[in-house]
Amino acid sequence: MLRALSRCHTPVVRLLSPRTAVLVETVRGRKSRTDPIAKSKLGRIKTPPPVDPVEMVVLKERYTEYNLILRALRLEFKEQMLRKKYEEEVGSVAEERTKREAEEHRSLMALNDAENLRMRKIRAQRMQKEAEAAELKKREAAILRQQELESYIKEKERQILLLQEEAKDFITPDNLDQRIEEALDNPKNYNFAIDKEGRVVKRTAFQQ
Repeated sequence: MLRALSRCHTPVVRLLSPRTAVLVETVRGRKSRTDPIAKSKLGRIKTPPPVDPVEMVVLKERYTEYNLILRALRLEFKEQMLRKKYEEEVGSVAEERTKREAEEHRSLMALNDAENLRMRKIRAQRMQKEAEAAELKKREAAILRQQELESYIKEKERQILLLQEEAKDFITPDNLDQRIEEALDNPKNYNFAIDKEGRVVKRTAFQQ
């Protein structure tokens, strides 16, 4: 009997309990179907996680590529199995067909190599043209930068010359006494009124 109980998947407590008793198995961490929603989750709105569109495009491309590769492998294995079965069933006919397919494959590979060579030459010419265009653009940009630098230097030289001309009228310790005497000999009256056009309309007499 003990062996029978050990082989049985039903717990021993359930087997030995009386028929009238109701067994309720408690599962830690779970709620029953009649339990209400938790208070902390009443206002929760389940939103799907954000999906990066760039990542989604990359994943779709990789998934498509994976399916294509997997399908090609399946077809290749299936073809090998069918070819093996056919060669086992048919002898000389299968051998002739294999030779014919091999010859066709070699011709197609030769055609493919010639096409690849032609495309390689076209690509080399295009890349050379692009390199020449980039070099020309770089030279033009360098010439433009040189012109801008020359114009900037000329502008700075003009400003320096203008500043040197204005520096002749600056007050220095050497000509300070002379400028004071000139200011005393030629007084100026700045007590005047002007209109909207900047014309002097009223001037107060100068008082020494």
